[in-house]
Amino acid sequence: MADTTPDAEASPLAKALSVVSAFGPPVAVATALLVYFGWARSDAQARAMGLDVSLFGYTVQDYVLRSIRSLFLPLVLLVILAIGWLAADGWLTAHDAGGRRPLVRRTALAATYAGIVAAGVGLLITIILPGRGVLFLPYVMAGGVLVAAWGVRLRRRSVPARVTGPDAGASPATRARFRALEATLVFSLVTLLLFWGTADFAQAVGRGLAAQIEQGVSTMPRASVYSGTRLGIGAPNVAEQLLPGGTAPLYKYRGLRLLVVSGGKFFFLHDGWTLRSGTVVVLPDNAAIRVELGN
Repeated sequence: MADTTPDAEASPLAKALSVVSAFGPPVAVATALLVYFGWARSDAQARAMGLDVSLFGYTVQDYVLRSIRSLFLPLVLLVILAIGWLAADGWLTAHDAGGRRPLVRRTALAATYAGIVAAGVGLLITIILPGRGVLFLPYVMAGGVLVAAWGVRLRRRSVPARVTGPDAGASPATRARFRALEATLVFSLVTLLLFWGTADFAQAVGRGLAAQIEQGVSTMPRASVYSGTRLGIGAPNVAEQLLPGGTAPLYKYRGLRLLVVSGGKFFFLHDGWTLRSGTVVVLPDNAAIRVELGN
């Protein structure tokens, strides 16, 4: 008879988690993901503005901070769905213990088919429309995989006396190893899909922020740049003025808006800047120039 004690039931999950932990400490993995998502958001925003993200000289801390906004909504949704799943699983467990196994079996079958259909439709859309990924589609695929795996788990739990599937007729130890491998593969697939979906979402956030910058240029701080040498700024609506007096020439440039100071550089936009035809002015943050800011 198969061992159905709690330790035997938990052993596949424990083994799966031990395999997953071999990829690295959770804190290091989480930090790497935050850095990547922050980079994806910043890279999409920079490209929409006609720049390369490397120009900004962002640090690891900068990318982590920029990833928080990208991850906030997906994480909230995932936590809400996890709470709902725990409630549903607990409800079905109570019915299974109360002898209402036909209900559990029907739910398991419906969950398995629904998960397969969701994951399959998502994959089909991805294949048919390459390069036109629908936002949150990878999350739908990940949810489909999880729901299908949950349905299989419910089915096995509701029929403890009968072992079916690829591990039928195997010893308890062999079945435990098979379940651990199965859980590891499901975890890996879901993690990749979540990684994919969150990266797409981060890029969408970056493009949205670039559009917000276009709409809010007039609200950015006005900047006047002073330099002892001509800077040759040819951006639209930027006026150059040679100030009179003094022993050395002094040039003043008006019509600029401060975007950000990062990586030892000033990034300016000009009045009337747009994503389609705007120019970003980049100047070094050193003693060669002086910048005055105002409303």
